Amino acid sequence: MTSVISRSPSKFSITAFLISDKPAGFLLSWVAGFVDTSAFIILFGLFTAHVTGNIALAGSSFVSSDAETTITRLIMLPTFVVTVALTSILARYARRQQWCVFGVLLTAEAIALAIFLTIGTTLSPALLLDVQEELILPIGISGVIAMAIQNALMKEARGVFKSYIPTTVMTGNTTQLTIDVVQFCSAKLAKEQNEVTKLEAAESLERIGRFVPTIVGFALGGLLAAVFVLVSESWWSLVLPLIAISILAIAAFVEHFRQPV
Repeated sequence: MTSVISRSPSKFSITAFLISDKPAGFLLSWVAGFVDTSAFIILFGLFTAHVTGNIALAGSSFVSSDAETTITRLIMLPTFVVTVALTSILARYARRQQWCVFGVLLTAEAIALAIFLTIGTTLSPALLLDVQEELILPIGISGVIAMAIQNALMKEARGVFKSYIPTTVMTGNTTQLTIDVVQFCSAKLAKEQNEVTKLEAAESLERIGRFVPTIVGFALGGLLAAVFVLVSESWWSLVLPLIAISILAIAAFVEHFRQPV
């Protein structure tokens, strides 16, 4: 007589929870807010996550006839584009090899953040003594690379997130959240409650539940970074986002290897 052993699903998995939509979105946006704010303060107004903001800063520097600062800001855009392209290539290769794409890309980001931390801690002491674009440039490039990987992984990690929500720039997220709040309130306050208004309210509430953790995470990351940087004036606080990304990477690999073959 052949016995059949059925494996009952686990009630709760901390690794599965961490890489689910809301926790992962919160942690990734927290990392972006922390890194972007830290770099903006220490690198005298250079964006690493909100990289297109450097175009506006480059225009301001150009008007001020500051050629070195203008060039530094403009270099960040092609750095971002090339990194996104290489990250996409890596994701496609990992997918063909049936690797854990989310875990691979998170590992790449963790390595980039470690390089960012190393370069920053090495060069920042001299930078604090004298503002030099030749010191800002390598630190800024390494930070932009890390955040470009995160931008790409949100698109390339198919099957992990229900829908694409940016975790590095909050303008679009805030716009969508505002629209959903208006739609939810309009549906709830409608004089005639029917299936359409109920569906609109349910859909908008579901989207609100996904956008709020991302926006809150970014805001908290930026706030905490400002406190750490202003108090310590050191790059060592970037250990915190590095730890967060490393934990997410480990969780992604654990869940990948748990899946039945």
